[in-house]
Amino acid sequence: MSELVTGEAVALELRPAKLPSRALAVLIDLIVAVLVYVAVVVGLVAATSSLDDAAQAALSVAVFLLVLVGGPIAVETLSHGRSLGKLAFGLRVVRDDGGPVRFRHALVRGGVGMVEILMTFGVVACVASLVSARGRRLGDVFAGTLVVRERIPVGRAGVAPPVPPELAGRFGELDLSAVPDGLWLAVRQYLARAHQLQPQISWSMASRLAADVAARTGAVVPPDLQARPAAFLAAVVHERQAREVRRPQYGAAGAGADSVAVTPPPAPAVETMGEQAPGRAEGGSGSRPTGFAPPA
Repeated sequence: MSELVTGEAVALELRPAKLPSRALAVLIDLIVAVLVYVAVVVGLVAATSSLDDAAQAALSVAVFLLVLVGGPIAVETLSHGRSLGKLAFGLRVVRDDGGPVRFRHALVRGGVGMVEILMTFGVVACVASLVSARGRRLGDVFAGTLVVRERIPVGRAGVAPPVPPELAGRFGELDLSAVPDGLWLAVRQYLARAHQLQPQISWSMASRLAADVAARTGAVVPPDLQARPAAFLAAVVHERQAREVRRPQYGAAGAGADSVAVTPPPAPAVETMGEQAPGRAEGGSGSRPTGFAPPA
């Protein structure tokens, strides 16, 4: 396992993809690319039958580069490192710092991959992945990327520690709207894996995360929790989850209150000479009709 630094400067562990899953993902991508290439070539042959052999050969080379090299580059760029084969196995290409890949990363990986995968039938890529400590092929080394596992098997992701009873509901007045989703993800991942870290490293990460959350919310970590930043994080995450559960109820209550507020009052009953207002029982406790109709 390796580590990445998120946008909030928090170190999180990465799980590099193993060679078998990467090879199967590449195989799926190659099968799809070859099928597309064959379909395009058949269409071009039928459409350019009147051209000479040199022109047809040039078109064949152009289609080869466009489909088998340019296609994977475009897919990785647009999908941020998740091709069809990687989606099937829960893999993703990321930068060394954990960020999403861009066009230049995909271009380098695709260009080097044409040599180490297509021209050598994957032998060079397999050898480089076996030699590399993080299973990177040459394209990853030159592009500064890494193939990681997005889906972690159940039972290995860890379970977040429970919230101390004395902290439940303590941060009900805290404004959590300014905390970005990336920071929430970092906090949840840390809480789920805190028991796997060394105590000193765990405390250091929790302190940085707690400081980031406190800075985003405009609050400070309470003095009694400065020595227990993990408990502070667990309580804040528990408060956010509780708010998400209560949100539909609050929304329904708010809608009901609004509907009552905008409901116009009933129009005053107009009594005419010799008639009794509707809904007022005769002989009731209300005042008797006067027989006078006020002007509209």
